Amino acid sequence: MDKVVDKDRPVYVISVAAELVEMHPQTLRLYERKGLIKPKRSSGKTRLYSERDIEKLREIRRLTQELGVNLAGVEEIMRLRAELEALQARFEAEVARLKAEIGDRFQELERRALPPPGQTEKPSPKDRPVYVISVAAELVEMHPQTLRLYERKGLIKPKRSSGKTRLYSERDIEKLREIRRLTQELGVNLAGVEEIMRLRAELEALQARFEAEVARLKLLLLEKEEALGGG
Repeated sequence: MDKVVDKDRPVYVISVAAELVEMHPQTLRLYERKGLIKPKRSSGKTRLYSERDIEKLREIRRLTQELGVNLAGVEEIMRLRAELEALQARFEAEVARLKAEIGDRFQELERRALPPPGQTEKPSPKDRPVYVISVAAELVEMHPQTLRLYERKGLIKPKRSSGKTRLYSERDIEKLREIRRLTQELGVNLAGVEEIMRLRAELEALQARFEAEVARLKLLLLEKEEALGGG
């Protein structure tokens, strides 16, 4: 059987880590000061990097060198990735715990608790398309052409009226304000903004899935407890 590699084991000194990721050791020290990477220390205070650190450094190099993302953008991207990983781990652990509590009757209860076909959540008022492009641009203090550019880049997707007029929702306005913050306040380029918005969308989708699945499993658990209490 192949030995499982521990990706968190600190094994590489800074010179080796720098060579592996094709960076100068001073660059690794800069990323450490920025909190983008946190190498462990040996008893003699020598920095030691793990395989996971190497993967992170390669991703930072891709973002900065290939996509031209500045360090403020990289910080935002790495923070969102860490949030996504933590949420995924929490999701899996909570679902496994609830399924274990439900036990052997899980399959039977799950079949009984399936929602009726075609049942969907009520749309949020935030998603209602109401603002024409001139009003949306004024609300977010941008030129209408900038909004058109962001639409072409896929950063924003306004709805269209029957007459093909762009209509923006409150959620679109929130996204545009966040894009303005990233570009104007943090100096993040559009490639970095795309990555950040994609990760935010993933995080929101996972959070919604997590909440829905946990609520469903808690309902199954309640049904089991009621069945046991009635028996």
